[in-house]
Amino acid sequence: METRSAKRRKLWFVENKIEVNNNGIDRISDLPDVILHQILFLLPIKSIAQTSTLSKRWRYLWSSFPDLDFNSINPLGISPNASITSKRPSVLSFKEMNLISQVLALRDKHSDIRTLRFRAHLSFSCLNGLIRRAVRHNVRELDIEVATDDYFNLPRCVVYSESLRAFKLKSRYRGFRLPPLSMMKDGFRSLHTLSLSLVILYTEPYLLDLFTDSSFPHLKKLNLDACSGLKNLKVSCRALEDLTLENCIQLHGLDIFGTNLERLRVASCFDPYCDKSWVKINAQKLNSLRWEYNAITGSSSLENLTSLHEASIGFIVRHEDVTTAKLQSVSNFLSGLSHVHCLTLESPCIEILSNKNYLAHLQPFDNLKSLELHTGFNKNNVHGLACLFRSTITLHTLILKIINDYKIERRQWNRDLWDLYTSEEEQYWQSQTQTLKPFLSHLNVVEIHGFLECENEVSLAKFLLKNGKALQEMTLCTGHCNYRDSLRRQKIRSQMMGFSWASSNAKVAFH
Repeated sequence: METRSAKRRKLWFVENKIEVNNNGIDRISDLPDVILHQILFLLPIKSIAQTSTLSKRWRYLWSSFPDLDFNSINPLGISPNASITSKRPSVLSFKEMNLISQVLALRDKHSDIRTLRFRAHLSFSCLNGLIRRAVRHNVRELDIEVATDDYFNLPRCVVYSESLRAFKLKSRYRGFRLPPLSMMKDGFRSLHTLSLSLVILYTEPYLLDLFTDSSFPHLKKLNLDACSGLKNLKVSCRALEDLTLENCIQLHGLDIFGTNLERLRVASCFDPYCDKSWVKINAQKLNSLRWEYNAITGSSSLENLTSLHEASIGFIVRHEDVTTAKLQSVSNFLSGLSHVHCLTLESPCIEILSNKNYLAHLQPFDNLKSLELHTGFNKNNVHGLACLFRSTITLHTLILKIINDYKIERRQWNRDLWDLYTSEEEQYWQSQTQTLKPFLSHLNVVEIHGFLECENEVSLAKFLLKNGKALQEMTLCTGHCNYRDSLRRQKIRSQMMGFSWASSNAKVAFH
C-alpha cells in the first residue's frame, strides 16, 4: 500500500516535471546527497523548500542544501533590473522580514553554505544576524542587495570570515561604510572576489594603501560601483586578474599596478571639473581594456601594456576640456596602447585628434590588426582619421561606423561623386598618399556602416580603392533603402566595377 509520503513525493515530481521510472517507483530518493543537491539546484528555492514535506530524507536534503538563492522570491518587491534610484520599497510584513532568518535557523548545524543570495529591506541588527548565521555555516559566497534607512559599518564577522571567498554587497541607498583600517588590514584573508556598490568612502583616506597584497593577498576580482567620496584610489593586489570601476564621478586620481591583471574596465568615472586629475596604469599581462565615457584626466601614463589584445576607448568631452594639457593627456593615453591588436575608438577620440590645437603625434600601433571607429563623418574629422591611419602600419581590417546624429550635416549624394567629380576631401586624401603608404600597404578589408554615398565618405572610399594595393574587400552597409535608392546603388556599383583608376582588385559589396 502506497504511503502518504510516497504519494506526496510522486505528486511533487509530477508538478516539477521530474520523471520516475515506468513502474512509478521512486529511485530518485536513493541517490547520493551531492547528486540530489545538484538536481535541486535547477529549481526555484520555493520548490526546493516544498521537498521538506515529502519525507525525513527530503527534509534533511532541504536543511543541508548548500546553495540558497532567495532572489527569485524578491522580498524587496522591485524588479531585479530596477535602477539604483528606484522608489523606496513598501514596508514588509513580519513574515517576509523573517523568511531568510527562519531558513537559516532551521538549517542542519553541520552543513556548510556554499552560496547565499538575497535582497531585502532590513535594519542593521537584522542584517547582522543573518550574516552571522551564514558565517557560522562557513558561507563561501555571500551576495546581498539591501535597502535600509540606517547608516552603519560593514559587519565585522564578514571581514574576519575565514571561509568567505566571494562577497558582493549592493546597497539601494548610501548607508554602508567600510570598517576602520585596523580591521580591514587584518581581514578578508581568503577573499577572491569583492564587489561593493553605493558604499560610503568619505572618511576613508587609507584607500591608497587598502587594496594591496597585505590586505587582500588572494583577491582576483574587484568591482567598485558608485562609491561615494572616492577621490584617490590605488590598486596593487598581485593576484588581481579582473578590475571594474564605474560611476565614481568624484575620482581625481587612479593608480593601478597589477602584475597579473588581465581585464580592466573603467566607466563613467573622474571629476570633469578637476584639472589635476590623473591616471597611471602599469599591467604587463593586461589583455582587455575598456575605458568608457570617462572625463579626460589632466595627465595619463600607461606603461608596459605589452600583452594588450583588445581595447575600447571613449571619453566625455566638454568645451572646457580642449586645453593643451588635456589634449596631450589623450595623446599619452592612446600612445600607451601601442601594443594593442584590436582597437575601438568612440567618436570623441576622433574629435580630439581632429582638434586644430592638437599637435602631438601618436606612437605607431605596431601590432594593430583591426581598427573600429565610431565617428560623425564630416569634413572636420578628416584630419583625425588621417592621424590615426598614419599610426597604423600593420592594419588588416578597418571598420567605420558612422553615427546617425551627424547624417543631417553630411552633403547630399551627387551622381558624379563616384565618377568625374573630385571633392576637396578627396584632394586632401590624395595629398596624404605618401605618409599613408604603410597603412595602404597592409589594409585588406574595409567596412563602412551607415554609408549614404555622401561626399565625405565617398572621398575616403575612392581613395582606398585607388591606393589600397592590398585591399581585397570593401563592404558598404547602407541600411534600408527604397526602390529608387536601390536602382541608384546598382548604377553606382556598376560604375565602381569599371573604375580605370583603381589600383586594387577589391570586391565591392553593398548591404
